[in-house]
Amino acid sequence: MLKGKSAVATGSTSGIGPGVARAPFATLFSNVASRLFGGSVPAAAGAVEPELVQNAVEAIVDAVEPRLRSVSRYQAKLAPAAERAILHLRSLAPRLPEPIALSRAAWSTDPLLNAFFAAPAEVPALLGRSEELRAFFAEPGNAAVAEAHALLGMMKTERGVFAPAIVDGALRQDVAQTTVSFDKHRLLAPAADLPGCRREVGMLILRRMAALALERITAQGERATGLEQRKAMLGSRLRMLSLRRNGLEEIAGDAAVELAAVEAEFKATAGDFQEAKASLATLDSRIGHINAVFGAPADHVGLARTELRVNRMGFKVTGNSDEAVAPIALTELSIGSGLTVAIAFVRCPRAELPPKEDLLARAARELL
Repeated sequence: MLKGKSAVATGSTSGIGPGVARAPFATLFSNVASRLFGGSVPAAAGAVEPELVQNAVEAIVDAVEPRLRSVSRYQAKLAPAAERAILHLRSLAPRLPEPIALSRAAWSTDPLLNAFFAAPAEVPALLGRSEELRAFFAEPGNAAVAEAHALLGMMKTERGVFAPAIVDGALRQDVAQTTVSFDKHRLLAPAADLPGCRREVGMLILRRMAALALERITAQGERATGLEQRKAMLGSRLRMLSLRRNGLEEIAGDAAVELAAVEAEFKATAGDFQEAKASLATLDSRIGHINAVFGAPADHVGLARTELRVNRMGFKVTGNSDEAVAPIALTELSIGSGLTVAIAFVRCPRAELPPKEDLLARAARELL
């Protein structure tokens, strides 16, 4: 049972078992994420606690479509997918990276931080422009917190270039090389400690999966709208061709052939539209879209650890190079189709946060 200020106890609500507390989906997601990422994480194998599955279903329903509670046995219909999602996310949790210090001084000694930022001054600049981090430190309850934990997310770009390089002990010009750069840095989910930050990241992942299910539902609605518009256009064309049938236009061409083709397309489009409309109108179809996402979690959420060797100039160093470069472990998180970001958990010292006035003055100078 969920407990806390935001949990509202109920006796029985639309299929929820007696005595189970209801709470806003943000609170439900937070509690589920805490069990998956916040503290000590159980092994991926084995059965999932029924209470955790039930809470996950309630969070998903609240986020995607609360009306699903009117569907008979909605918990039973969604529970298998929720359980598969929990097992998959539990398998990812132990592979999340350990935190690193995010400070100007650490840039000189940490190869990972050196790869993420081109110059040490970029580190306090990132801290200073993070509204999430400023808001966290500004909260009265965090006045004594000297260091925040957060998730650093970035886009990684690899690009082929020709540049000078030492080959077989000699300097050669225009050697084909690969640059590795990171941009669009963003600090997310700041918290007072690492478990709290991991919990917030887990909640972001769960919310993203719910958004993917909603995207599928929205796409179905857009498809139905498109089919309806296509059907209306074909109907108008059919009426036009019928008016031209057996008229003077047939001297120049065979209108009957075109009429038959348009009629066939109209019938097919009308059938597709009715099917899409019927599917959109049923709540069971929404359950199907939710199960398609949460029931195949590996297709939508992935975590990859790769070894990367990059020198201080940002060039990738291959295995046959004489250049001595320490390998770094890069973690990349993929969520949804085509969205992959490099991530690192970081410790952000309050002392490294530049005053907001400094940022405003710098922005003013850059406008001059």
